[in-house]
Amino acid sequence: MPNKIAEARQEAHKEAVKKADGRIECAPPGHDGFAYSCAIDMVQSQDGLFLTVRHPDGGFRRLLVTRDGRGVVAADGAEQTVVTALAPDLIEVAIGGARYRLPATVRQPAAKK
Repeated sequence: MPNKIAEARQEAHKEAVKKADGRIECAPPGHDGFAYSCAIDMVQSQDGLFLTVRHPDGGFRRLLVTRDGRGVVAADGAEQTVVTALAPDLIEVAIGGARYRLPATVRQPAAKK
């Protein structure tokens, strides 16, 4: 039975992503629950990949994708980000009262010998 529930959740998630129209799941400051309401822009520069996450109210956050295993950091360095792996392909980023769920490649720790 648990497999049926997990499969149903996965299908519901896939449908929500299809209807999201290119948006990501977020909980902007002051919101408790997640919704597909934030837009995301990506710009590659000599300094790395920058993500601009735009809130429905016009606010935004700029994040820099790191290559050192941290995931992302605040592009301006003013506030600390807290990154939590949710799945092998999904992270949650918390910064300044906002939370974002972003696709990512989560590296698994190396097995100890």
